[in-house]
Amino acid sequence: ATPPTVATLSQFFNMETGPAPKIDAALALINSGAVETTGTILQLGGTASNPPTNGPPHGGSGVAPTVGRTVAKSGRSTGLTCSAIFATQTNVSVQYQKGCGTGSTFNVSFTNQVDVTNNGFSAEGDSGSLIVTQDTADPVALLYAGSGSDTVGNPISDVLNGLADPANPQSKPAIVGDNSLNGHTVAACNLPGPQSATAARLAVQRTAASPEAVQRALTVRDAHLAQLMAYPEMQAVGVGASYDNSLEPAILLFVTKEQPRSNLPAQIVGIRTRIVEGDLFSQRGAVTAAESATLEETVAPPQLVYPISDAEVGRAKIVHAAHAEEWMKKAGVQGVGIGSSADAPGEAALVIFLLRGVPHDPIPPVIDGLRTRVRESSRFRAGFGDAPAKRGCSMPAKRNTQPVASESQPRP
Repeated sequence: ATPPTVATLSQFFNMETGPAPKIDAALALINSGAVETTGTILQLGGTASNPPTNGPPHGGSGVAPTVGRTVAKSGRSTGLTCSAIFATQTNVSVQYQKGCGTGSTFNVSFTNQVDVTNNGFSAEGDSGSLIVTQDTADPVALLYAGSGSDTVGNPISDVLNGLADPANPQSKPAIVGDNSLNGHTVAACNLPGPQSATAARLAVQRTAASPEAVQRALTVRDAHLAQLMAYPEMQAVGVGASYDNSLEPAILLFVTKEQPRSNLPAQIVGIRTRIVEGDLFSQRGAVTAAESATLEETVAPPQLVYPISDAEVGRAKIVHAAHAEEWMKKAGVQGVGIGSSADAPGEAALVIFLLRGVPHDPIPPVIDGLRTRVRESSRFRAGFGDAPAKRGCSMPAKRNTQPVASESQPRP
């Protein structure tokens, strides 16, 4: 059967010829009575029933993205999922394919994009989903691309500005939805299923440095032990793996929690440092790799992303502005953004997104005083994910009227 027509395309952004900032979005004029006009989205409501209630986003113009802010989306393929913003102001190169699963591919460069930790947050078929904040359901980005590790969205402000009335640019579209003062929570994210899925999504995958890398770090550590132990908050100095670049070792700085932080080095002779905060560690001075691992077990596990202050964002913006374009031209690099350091909670990092399996220049641990963070994945694709686009885009013969299965609702 021929699917019913619910709307007619009325405006779109040409990604090959359109000006910056580029967006992947369009407007359609709906047929009367064919589309829900209150903005209701499956499972986005404020009541955590089973299944969660449907609800609209917070109406208006949305909010600016911030690193570490928790978000949610309801999509065609993965339903209601929850995660956190990994990076903002991200330059990315996204691969598109002309036609429906056939034809040549081309890359589009975007700036100022929102990157969300993926690992199940979205999948092929979720493009067009509205990404909202978990605490207020405020729109923050429009999902359009991703990889196995990351989901990419256009900031909602760029979307609304890019779809302004061509005849009257001051007239911009707005998000239809909840008009209350503070919006509502996306209650489904507090249910056990989404909570456990989000925790897994935001967990740091711990790695072990190679024996050779550990020895390099030990040699540098020993040569600088006296000056490191002179910092008033320092309790012990060990070695382990870096969380900002899992292929590299790190000198571990075991410091006293909540004690004023000195200007601890981000790297020593090319070896990254990683800060581990605790109340009172059982050992002092130089510790081995095995002893370092034991000490780490006494503190809270690391997070994949941490909130960062406006001052840190400002510091990162300067470095990003000076170097993002340069790094985007390098082989193997598909994105450069502003995120948080996992080696130094609370510090910003210049996040460099690499194409898995593609040779690239060495990534320095620090650029202009700012830590770097390496994020390796498959290619960013519109549509999207690890696999190439599927052949064909035909509609299903029968529409499924049941809610999409999600983390809050077990699949049959």
